[in-house]
Amino acid sequence: MAKKLSRRSFLKQSAAFLLSLFGLAGGGYSYARFIEPKRLEITELDIAHELIPRAFHNKRIVQFSDTHLGFQYTLKQLEEHVQKIQSLRPDLIFFTGDLLDRPDNYELAEIRTVIATLEKLEAPLGKFAVYGNHDHGGYGTDLYASIMKKSGFQLLKNSSVELRHLQETIHLLGVDDASLGQPSLSQAKKSARAGQYLVLLSHAPDLAKDAAEAGIHLQLSGHSHGGQIQLPWYGALYTPPYAEIYKEGEYQVDGNTALTLYVNRGLGTTRLPFRFLSVPEITVFTLKSKQG
Repeated sequence: MAKKLSRRSFLKQSAAFLLSLFGLAGGGYSYARFIEPKRLEITELDIAHELIPRAFHNKRIVQFSDTHLGFQYTLKQLEEHVQKIQSLRPDLIFFTGDLLDRPDNYELAEIRTVIATLEKLEAPLGKFAVYGNHDHGGYGTDLYASIMKKSGFQLLKNSSVELRHLQETIHLLGVDDASLGQPSLSQAKKSARAGQYLVLLSHAPDLAKDAAEAGIHLQLSGHSHGGQIQLPWYGALYTPPYAEIYKEGEYQVDGNTALTLYVNRGLGTTRLPFRFLSVPEITVFTLKSKQG
């Protein structure tokens, strides 16, 4: 026979249960506010394709994204992550947008520090970047272009560049941001040659279907932050426009070509200073040639 609880025992157990819930909630808040945003995950993937030339076999691409400097992400964190990127021995470095959270609120002295820090990044085959929506916001369009140029990055805005190594090439394209810019895949692809392996940098991941139809083979994006806050068995509570279909990680997208898309969760936060089950990320891609 079940033991009958006295009113006092019931109240004591109920109080203990409620205190436990509040404790878990408080612990969850502290973790999401102060711990997970400072964590870092290095994701490594091999990218194999028959159009990747032998000269690019085992070349390493390091992608970072969405720092949102000035909101919660600090100059000290940027310095630490630059050191981490260098330790990964990149042949190419790609930044896929949203450098400053509010460009109009960022001080000149801080901008000089950003430039000095990003200058430390070195990659023998080059450093490249594209616009994110925050890079255009707050009158930031020209400021972002200036920062990236002074830092040694080539900014691709509906344009492309041929990457050459040992007389073999792949083609790198970059489009403007989809939210506050005017992306044009056709303009970016103008100088690409038939038979080349095509890599696209697009801040917005949801351009992937258009990219697959345009013959792109690999697209690297950011913007979503992986939702910043996820629930177990549910996933991201919210992702912004142009990151509603492809939210994080690797996807295969069918079109005129089979496109591999990777959506990086980014390093910083925006709007809310929280991350939960969406750890900040740097991605390393190792190219694999199938040409013998």
